[in-house]
Amino acid sequence: MDAAYELFSQRGIRDVGIAELIVRAGVAKATFYAHFPSKDDLVLAFLERCHQELTLEQIISECRRRSDDPIAQLLTIFDVLDGWFHRDDFEACSLINTMLEMGPDHPLGKTAAGYLAQIRDFMRTLATEAGLDEPDRFARSCHILTKGSIIAAVEGDKEAAIWAKRMALSLIADHGGRTQLTPPRQGVS
Repeated sequence: MDAAYELFSQRGIRDVGIAELIVRAGVAKATFYAHFPSKDDLVLAFLERCHQELTLEQIISECRRRSDDPIAQLLTIFDVLDGWFHRDDFEACSLINTMLEMGPDHPLGKTAAGYLAQIRDFMRTLATEAGLDEPDRFARSCHILTKGSIIAAVEGDKEAAIWAKRMALSLIADHGGRTQLTPPRQGVS
């Protein structure tokens, strides 16, 4: 998995072959196939790991940890992205890359799109909790801001999440939300 994560993250899915993965992982061919009957099975495990690490551990859990306020949590998404964009090891989002590389009709593209949709669903939940008008429309718009900021960061704009957060504030106001935030919980910065 570590070898696959490194190679797929850096070069994409199609550019990495099974033989290279086996050599990089230092395992026998039979061992590889005992764990992953096909390359697609390995890619599915890779996408699950990306989803677990980025979506569940970094974004959703961090939003919930920092505040009880749903609007603050929505804006925290952009703070998390900003921190990610400024890391020395920042690389593009493998879920977006896989969806674009494989296409929306390919099973791997569909899986990547499904994981991305879970972030949009989280945004919809927060919008509903915040009492925003048209939470589905809000979540779709806000999700565009997050994906767009990732693409802009890959292009070199390390401030993309800050710009997107400013647009998210306007979006919140457009959907009837307050833009004055409640203070974070005690002990949370």
